[in-house]
Amino acid sequence: MNTNKQKIIRLTLSYIVIFTMMIIILFPILWIVGSSFNPGNSLSGSSIVPKNATFAHYKELFDPQQSDYLLWYWNTLKVCVITMIFSVILVSLAAYSFSRYRFIGRKNGLMTFLILQMIPNFAALIAIYVLASLTGLLDTHLGLILIYTGGSIPMNTYLMKGYLDTLPKELDESARMDGAGHLRIFWQIILPLAKPIIAVVALFTFIAPFTDFILARILLRSEENYTLAVGLYQMIAKQFGNEFTLFAAGAVLIAVPISILFLLLQKYFVTGLTAGGIKG
Repeated sequence: MNTNKQKIIRLTLSYIVIFTMMIIILFPILWIVGSSFNPGNSLSGSSIVPKNATFAHYKELFDPQQSDYLLWYWNTLKVCVITMIFSVILVSLAAYSFSRYRFIGRKNGLMTFLILQMIPNFAALIAIYVLASLTGLLDTHLGLILIYTGGSIPMNTYLMKGYLDTLPKELDESARMDGAGHLRIFWQIILPLAKPIIAVVALFTFIAPFTDFILARILLRSEENYTLAVGLYQMIAKQFGNEFTLFAAGAVLIAVPISILFLLLQKYFVTGLTAGGIKG
């Protein structure tokens, strides 16, 4: 078999795999989008291309008299944005400390982070609930933010620490020779070079509250404090309120802020920004 035939076979197999993965990924998305435009409340007669498409479900979601969806959306955005800000700050400081400094307990601390990231948050649901109840953080967004922030620190710190280890330490030494302190080195030298990993941490910590249901369901009790995951669940969990098509419309709109944030941070998802940082 000559080289050209081998290339054709490889390309054909590659396209087949890519096309198959695209179908697997896009089919459920197209199905939920199509269901959101189907009339009625049942999904049994829904189709990807609805015959009598309607925006009635979206109108109902945006009507405060018919649904609390906008309130749930605001609650979720508030939790996500604050969690993202706190997580980026704490993870950046912790990762910089573990990467650049040598102190007692550093190795054990990293090992603890590695072990903690293997344990999911829902494994400690009872402890989290009791702690939130004792501290008065039950049914509050602050309690949820603190749990999300704390849960994001181990994995993201380990991730960012590995990236910061690739940054040349000679940059720090040069800055110290010019009289720069630790905080100035961190703020003006390390952070600009670490934008790709900061963008990744920001995106991950923003998405987590959007996709989490268990913790929010356990901690939040009143309907006005619900996040989107809990609020949408209530739409299909009620005895006489199985509004599946309305649920589909609400699920579609969840992707909007996540997509916007991804597009805003996309230019930072590039490695090799430190190339040429030191002249040979």
